[in-house]
This record gives sequence, structure tokens and C-alpha cells, in this order.
Amino acid sequence: MSVATLFAGLLFGAIGMGVSMYGRKQRRALPFLIGVALMVYPYFFDDPWLLYGIGAVLIAALFVFRE
Repeated sequence: MSVATLFAGLLFGAIGMGVSMYGRKQRRALPFLIGVALMVYPYFFDDPWLLYGIGAVLIAALFVFRE
């Protein structure tokens, strides 16, 4: 694992935790599920470009698919 991979996992995991807590408190399924996805997906990918790309898409989905 490289430093970029570890940093991406930490960054998107922390953002995912905040988003999932927000979704749970507001009782909104989409932010909760995107938050969980942000926390879980770094376990399955090792390439830093792929980690940052998927993370950016998931964060953009928060703003595109607002309820």
C-alpha cells in the first residue's frame, strides 16, 4: 500500500462517516447509503487513481441526487 492509498482511504472514510451520520439523523436513505459506500469501497481497490475517481463520483452523487 502506498501513502496515496492510505490517505484516500482515510479521507473518503471520514467523509463517508460524516455523510452516513447526517443521513441517519435526517432519516434520508440516499445520503446514508452513499456514506456507507464511501466508507466501504476503499477496502476493495488498491489503485490510487481509482480510489480518488470513485470517491469523487460518490461525493458528486450527493449533490446531483439531492432529494
